[in-house]
Amino acid sequence: MLEDRDTVSYYHTGKLPQADLLRFLANCSLSDPQIILGPGLGHDAAVIDLGERYFATKSDPITFATDEIGWYVVHVNANDIACVGAIPRWFIATLLLPAEKTTPALAEKVFAQLCAACEEVGVTLIGGHTEITHGLDRPIAVGTMLGEIEPGRLIRSDGARPGDRLLLTKGIAIEGCAILARELATRLYSQVPEDVLSRAAGFLHDPGISVLREARILASLGGVHAMHDPTEGGVATGILELVQSAGCGAHIERAALPILPETALLCDCLDLDPLGLISSGALLAAVAPNALAPALEALRAAGIPATEIGYVTEAPGIFLHAGDSLTAMPQFARDELAHLFD
Repeated sequence: MLEDRDTVSYYHTGKLPQADLLRFLANCSLSDPQIILGPGLGHDAAVIDLGERYFATKSDPITFATDEIGWYVVHVNANDIACVGAIPRWFIATLLLPAEKTTPALAEKVFAQLCAACEEVGVTLIGGHTEITHGLDRPIAVGTMLGEIEPGRLIRSDGARPGDRLLLTKGIAIEGCAILARELATRLYSQVPEDVLSRAAGFLHDPGISVLREARILASLGGVHAMHDPTEGGVATGILELVQSAGCGAHIERAALPILPETALLCDCLDLDPLGLISSGALLAAVAPNALAPALEALRAAGIPATEIGYVTEAPGIFLHAGDSLTAMPQFARDELAHLFD
């Protein structure tokens, strides 16, 4: 969305409007025949053909959260590499730290988080850039993750097909709930019990924002046509991106969407819609009908909650079923979290 101030239009905080982004990308050359998967809505990572191996790469920033930012930036980038079936291998980090606010202790803390996360994921930090930056009021971390995949094991972001069943792991807005509890704790203390806030803050690690385990499980099965990491804009935007990139639509069962009680309570207190709240930690997948039961069984056997939430349609549009009613899925021009940071 745009805001007009003194005859000059400015974007709101959050992602660029989809129409503008597609228009800008249309001016970029994509003629290189080695590009297997290039830029586009819902594409978690780029994939390049290097012969015997495909090379996957992704760049993503952390701008909303400040607590554990070094840990965050590794995991969110690893998630996107895993969504195309690739194995994360190498990481490049750019850290922009605010002038007049960055102590040696803070810098050391961020680097410790970064290194610990790389070890958890099994990747090597191979370079990047760090600076103290004028004009920032909070740290910003930008990561680039690199990974490898065998050509026959690629799972395309735009691979969903009509009739595919949609499954979702863990729950909606896990990351958003953790950010709310960590960044707005003082504001929420008067409305939310302390134990609820503590559990919500812990969502970063339990159930966790990493989807590496479930992505690897699904990538090892047949019949998985697409995977997507619903991040900014929430699960509603994630579903839109997954099916729209394939030229399809979807029907979603409202009651099947897994919203954890802590998330529901925090969103209610802050008047936010959990469907539009940043959702790292949930993995969205489109699987063939005959692959649904084995996929759910494999995930649950590994202790990963998973739910069938709907199906892919040939006709465009995303619709919510709630009992006998059928309504359009709400769309979010920007993440619900952005409203709180303006």
